[in-house]
Amino acid sequence: MSRRLTRRRALATLGLGAPALLLGCDRLGRAPSFRDMVLETGEWLSYRAQRLVAGQALAREYAPSDMSPVFRTNGSTRPRDPDYLAHAETGFADWRLAVDGRVARPGTFSLSDLRDMPARTQITRHDCVEGWSAIGQWTGVPLWHLLQQTGIRAEARYIVFHCADDYSGRPYYESIDLADAAHPQTILAYAMNEAALPMGHGAPLRLRVERQLGYKHAKFVMRIEAVATLAETGLGKGGFWEDRGFYEWYAGI
Repeated sequence: MSRRLTRRRALATLGLGAPALLLGCDRLGRAPSFRDMVLETGEWLSYRAQRLVAGQALAREYAPSDMSPVFRTNGSTRPRDPDYLAHAETGFADWRLAVDGRVARPGTFSLSDLRDMPARTQITRHDCVEGWSAIGQWTGVPLWHLLQQTGIRAEARYIVFHCADDYSGRPYYESIDLADAAHPQTILAYAMNEAALPMGHGAPLRLRVERQLGYKHAKFVMRIEAVATLAETGLGKGGFWEDRGFYEWYAGI
């Protein structure tokens, strides 16, 4: 791992300790509006159990010799958005990630900006909801560090990822809560297997949230929004597939 940013340091900078953050997530999990709007009963029990039992435990990390010789792509592999394709033609030289919503200092960041931030490299297993797995190496900036730079505000409860890909003309989006956002293995990856992130795997930037199933790992991230509620995100369930009843919002493993 290179230039590793510790979650403890990030939370200390914000004036929050790990117990305070997890207590907030515990209160969130008990809130009736959270259960009714986002989680079904079984999913809520899974969410609560994962938060209380697993806490901030790390997902298993592997040795380079364990890496899969082939790491298949899945979902969208080439967005149709003209702006995205124009950026891809220039190697994303002029691309910018927007960070806004419930933050004190909204801003935009180039790939160079992100690469200059503290980085984390991890070799982890990707578990797809469709039943396949693969092990790969990911390098990127810890999400919590980026949120720290923009000054995430106290009322923020979720982080929403707006993406360049679409399904039937409907833009793709996904979200996680602050407990996963602050997890040390949650990164915005710009490299895979010691090379620039390929388009099929979400270039120029994808989310890695290692304790959840693969569909939560949003690809082609263009904008990150901190929100107080998911009610105004899509249809209110927190993700593109979740809104359409295909998958649960919480996909902890």
